[in-house]
This record gives sequence, structure tokens and C-alpha cells, in this order.
Amino acid sequence: MSNSIIKNRLAKIKLLVLDVDGVLTDGKIYLSDQGEEIKSFHVRDGSALVRWQGEGLKVALISGRTSGSVERRARELGISEVYQGISDKLPIIEELMKRYSCGEEETAYIGDDYPDLPIFQRVGLAIAVADAHPSALKAADYQTTSRGGEGAVMEIIELILRLRK
Repeated sequence: MSNSIIKNRLAKIKLLVLDVDGVLTDGKIYLSDQGEEIKSFHVRDGSALVRWQGEGLKVALISGRTSGSVERRARELGISEVYQGISDKLPIIEELMKRYSCGEEETAYIGDDYPDLPIFQRVGLAIAVADAHPSALKAADYQTTSRGGEGAVMEIIELILRLRK
């Protein structure tokens, strides 16, 4: 797909849906001796998500795992659409598109692994982080230069906002 086609598709995005582990985080799961799960989030991804929402655009997080740290980080960033413990993410995406009156061409999804592939086929723009599984990289319309948890979300948001002007 040509750069001009990708740029045109990026400029239309109004709803950005993110996987969590491997996209907002580096994909590693740390467990304390007490069994507490610890995740690391990049501050620049967070500031970009706040800016995104400040532009009146929508964002949602969907994770196959359940973690209190994800809920807390979403609250800090003002993200109300948080879905955890979801094995089939596609119905959530379809409900979000309906709720926010966003067509496929206005919806982007950032993922990194096998569970994201069905969503890649449903949204207008499928984005894989730089260190995604090869199957996700192959299926994606666009690949970030940044790795998951290392500014990939900020990279996409800045690109979309620049192209929307």
C-alpha cells in the first residue's frame, strides 16, 4: 500500500482502539512475591492519549488479561472505555464503532499478536507495533518504528493529528 493511501487512511481516524500488553506496555508481566502484577507504561504514550482525547477523539483499551494497573492507568489518563479479560475483542470493537458512529474507515486498532488478527480485518487501519509477532506485522496496514511500551502509541497519535490538520 502506498504512503499516500496510508496517510489518507490515517487522517480519517476518529476512534483509536488499543491492545494493552505489548502495545501500551512492553509485553512483559512482572509478578511480585505477593502475586501482584506490575506493568510499565511509557509516560509519552500517556500524554499523547490525553492530547488525543483533548482533540475530541475517542480511545478505548481492550485486553485479554485483567489487571488493576491497567484500570488505574486508564483512570489517570481519563480513558473510560476499558475492557479487560476479553478473549474475543471483535464484538467490543463493533459496539464501539456503533456507539461513537464511527465507520471502519474512521477506526484504527493497534495490536501485536495473534488475538489481534481478526480485528485487523475489521477496522479501517490495522497498526502493528515494531516488535509485534510476525503474523501481526504481516497483516498490518502500518507498522510503527517504536516498540510496544516505548512510545508506539505516541508515534501513531502524533502522526494522525499532524495529518488531520
